[in-house]
Amino acid sequence: MKILVTGTAGFIGFHTVTRLIKEGHEVIGLDSINDYYDVNLKLSRLEESGITRTKIQYNRIVTSRSNSSYRFVQMHLEDRENLNRLFINEKFERVCHLAAQAGVRYSLTNPYAYINSNMVGFINILEACRNQKINYLVYASSSSVYGLNEKIPFSEKDNVDHPISLYAATKKSNELMAHTYSYLYGLPTAGLRFFTVYGPWGRPDMALFIFTRAILEGKPIQVFNNGEMERDFTYIDDIVEGIYRILTGDIPAGNADWSGKEPDPSSSPAPYKIYNIGNSKPVKLMDFIRSVEENLGKKAIIEYLPMQAGDVKKTWAEVNGLELDFNYKPGISVENGIARFLNWYHQYYNIRQAK
Repeated sequence: MKILVTGTAGFIGFHTVTRLIKEGHEVIGLDSINDYYDVNLKLSRLEESGITRTKIQYNRIVTSRSNSSYRFVQMHLEDRENLNRLFINEKFERVCHLAAQAGVRYSLTNPYAYINSNMVGFINILEACRNQKINYLVYASSSSVYGLNEKIPFSEKDNVDHPISLYAATKKSNELMAHTYSYLYGLPTAGLRFFTVYGPWGRPDMALFIFTRAILEGKPIQVFNNGEMERDFTYIDDIVEGIYRILTGDIPAGNADWSGKEPDPSSSPAPYKIYNIGNSKPVKLMDFIRSVEENLGKKAIIEYLPMQAGDVKKTWAEVNGLELDFNYKPGISVENGIARFLNWYHQYYNIRQAK
């Protein structure tokens, strides 16, 4: 298939493109390459995909030097005119929308970045999909939408009307917007709620990256809620496996058994679905840190702090929907995943320093 993947200079987008190309699909990647975190890391991901950084110019499509079935364009989601032109010219069959302004804490101080990228950008994607009659839109949501929910594990069938960060609110809004387009225009959509993704080429603002860098540099790490936190850490390969099965699998049909008297938030009479993608095995944060210490052979200096605004104490994904519809089961343990990340980290930063 011919597929547009947005956010391909990002962590999940980069790995998703790698899988799609390996499986023989034609892919155009899109990313604004903003400076929310280290731009060199984003450009290095693109180079790993064969996109030469010196050839990147805004709104100019660059072909991968290593695989002609992958092309990349730098573009802002808010650039409606050029985004529409891209859809018209390229005639995509399916769209995998992974681009977004990420980060819970950053949303506390930079709210407009989330409105512009996650709200304006998403409506532009929806409109382009509708107008060009895209067969299927798969988009990134987030486990953060569960907000104040305390029923564990988190299920797609649970109500999620109490987000506690603007980031989470924009992701919940994306789900509502997608449902509206599925219902009004018959656009098939699937929203994917990712749970604490980690692995090689990961984001520097995420826990494993932060912990690794600080421990190696002998600097303290900040541990919130005095360490009383649990996360459903999910290795990147398991995330991409879920994305791939959903994106290339059967398009959602309306749920014939759906009832407005007892509404199921994960489905609809429209062609609309919501899926959790997680490891479904929450890990205590202190156990996670100990595993990093063991792999590095070095103890962390820990600074215990109170609960941070926008954070939740525990996440745990129920993945019954993915298991039932796509025979999906996560396969990478946290111990194995941490070791793989640290191997990449040492290789990447040794290379970078050598340059």
